[in-house]
Amino acid sequence: MRFDIITIFPKIFDAYFSESIIKRAQAGGFVDIDIHNLRDYAPDKHKTVDDTPYGGGAGMVLKVEPIYGCLKAIKGLLAEDGLDSKTKIILFSAKGKRYTQRDAERLAGYGSLILLCGRYEGVDERVVENLCDEEISLGDFVLTGGEIPAMAVVDSIVRLIPGVLGNSESAKTESHSEDGYLEHPQYTKPEDFLGWKVPEVLLSGDHKKISQWREKNQGKKNYES
Repeated sequence: MRFDIITIFPKIFDAYFSESIIKRAQAGGFVDIDIHNLRDYAPDKHKTVDDTPYGGGAGMVLKVEPIYGCLKAIKGLLAEDGLDSKTKIILFSAKGKRYTQRDAERLAGYGSLILLCGRYEGVDERVVENLCDEEISLGDFVLTGGEIPAMAVVDSIVRLIPGVLGNSESAKTESHSEDGYLEHPQYTKPEDFLGWKVPEVLLSGDHKKISQWREKNQGKKNYES
């Protein structure tokens, strides 16, 4: 699967994508992640990507021209790889639909995703109307840009790609694998730490009782012993 991320701060992604599961997924050939600096597609010599809003108001708005140019270039690359018909263009916006695990599963079915990171007061509405397939938000709060949502979306999708996780069952039996499902509590060694003990049933070796305990305590923050 391929991810193309459009941003005016490309270095933000360096640390997160070069560690842990996403690093291994790239090294293993499961995913390709390309970061595109929007300023490279600005038509003027000053590399201007934003301007004041028509009608007045605070803040700056990302311009349509560099976004159009960047998307055109990316689509050209995708066409060379035969992915242009399997691509979804997503804009991260506080006005967008709230992202869920069901969205992660749906988007994991695409061959390619283009992720556009908004900034400042957002993007020219003509981008929304003519260039993007959908708007996504992480929740009912405002961030300074779409870079963190982009990282979250990439992370949530990459772990669903077959072969990425060491244990294929990990993504099947975790919180939100089904609507309303929250995973049971987990424990590891030591059995007793500062008097905080692991529930005895988990130490019993009785798989039937353990399974019953886990089922009983799914979806609960305060478990029952």
